[in-house]
Amino acid sequence: MWTFILWLILLVVSWPLALLALVLYPIVWLLLLPFRLIGISVSAVFHLLKAVLMLPARLLGGGPARVAA
Repeated sequence: MWTFILWLILLVVSWPLALLALVLYPIVWLLLLPFRLIGISVSAVFHLLKAVLMLPARLLGGGPARVAA
């Protein structure tokens, strides 16, 4: 919503720049898509490594202390 309002303000101030931004946005999005996918993959690998390293502690019952009720 804020992006649209900012674009409308840019349209009022400088309509050629607003139209250029409207045309270039999908191109920039497509160029940045591989970097976003790499970021998701790296994050998934780190979560997998954390799960593998924490598995022995979880199997032995480690973790936060549980208070008996």
